[in-house]
Amino acid sequence: MITEILILSLFFLFVINTPIAVAIGTASLVAIAVQGDFSLMVVIQRMVAGTDSFHLMAVPLFMYAGTIMEKGGMSQRLIDFANALTGWLPGGLAAVSIVSAMFFAGISGSAAADAAAVGAILIPAMKRSGYPSDFSAAVQAAGGSLGVVIPPSIPMIIYGFLTGASISRLFAAGILPGLLIAVSLISVATFISWKNGFAPENKFSWQRLGVTAKDALLALGAPVIILGGILSGVFTATESAAVAVVYALLVSMAVYRQIRFKDLFQIFGQAGITSAIVMFIISTAYVFSWIAAIEQIPEALAGGLLSMTKNPVYLLLLINLVLLITGVFVETTASLILLVPMITAMVPNLGIDPVQLGVIVVANLAIGMLTPPMGICLIVSSSISGQSIGAVSRCVVPFLLVLIVDLILISFYPPLTMWLARILGP
Repeated sequence: MITEILILSLFFLFVINTPIAVAIGTASLVAIAVQGDFSLMVVIQRMVAGTDSFHLMAVPLFMYAGTIMEKGGMSQRLIDFANALTGWLPGGLAAVSIVSAMFFAGISGSAAADAAAVGAILIPAMKRSGYPSDFSAAVQAAGGSLGVVIPPSIPMIIYGFLTGASISRLFAAGILPGLLIAVSLISVATFISWKNGFAPENKFSWQRLGVTAKDALLALGAPVIILGGILSGVFTATESAAVAVVYALLVSMAVYRQIRFKDLFQIFGQAGITSAIVMFIISTAYVFSWIAAIEQIPEALAGGLLSMTKNPVYLLLLINLVLLITGVFVETTASLILLVPMITAMVPNLGIDPVQLGVIVVANLAIGMLTPPMGICLIVSSSISGQSIGAVSRCVVPFLLVLIVDLILISFYPPLTMWLARILGP
């Protein structure tokens, strides 16, 4: 009975468009009140326990680092370098959007931050150059999804926290899939641009490439320091996030001089609000997952899938389907906390490494960021472009199709994820 009440309450709250964290927390409160075995005070205790983790400290820190780099001029320099690198392709600005998002993904760890930081500059630039608004937003939304696949990745940190999987190995495992997705998205954007007659942004110039690379050197140093430190074992993912914040402040204030001390209050306030939203979702979802564990919901769901088939290939296809459907309706962080316990219960039947499974889960949820109504990259890009979510969604379809092909490769070709994880992951 408690299981039915928990799930039906959550579904009802989603239908009436209740904010995700409030919906999860309210459904949990209702279930505990009906059960009657626990004091409602346990909700507060579980919320605090859900965020009391050294690993999760990386979440707000990476968001601070991303915000500082955006305001401090680092994102603009990355875009200039990307323009010199790929602006000569048909529809050069479309390729620049995705390459810029790839660079910024190596810093922020957040798809929303990625889409907002790069989109705020490139969506208006594409519109001024004659690109349709809906296509401009679709390209940036697709590029923003790289923010959770290319390390550092906040969803990978949460997955590692939930499962005990090595975060450094998860980061190493995400490098090649992230590059595969980036190349796929650039190919689609370039083909659509060529088909529609969108002109290159500029001619290729070694001199221009060298100048912009030199100007962006310090910005490009951020992902090198973050990933290099983690993969070499010098510091943990959380410590790397703190290093990223300090590095971003030093470069933005002492070298680029685009942030002054009086700007810090606004920057920290903006990043703090974004971090609070994510941590609130994590805390309420932790209460929900605690109740689900007591009621053995993950085991029941896993048993339901296993009763349909024990073939590892079909089982992995079913898991991908469940994740894709969930990503359409549920925010990424909540999806992780709600579904990962069920999925990891089936690892022995799947016969794959939990690290590869983590990349598969994150890649699925990255696709969910491009689908309405909960696709955060879609929402951010649509709001910047001024287009409706429906119009942008239609332009996103070709990118979604190629992402699904990439997902199949990630799921069924283990060397794509595990080769670097075994070499680089300590």
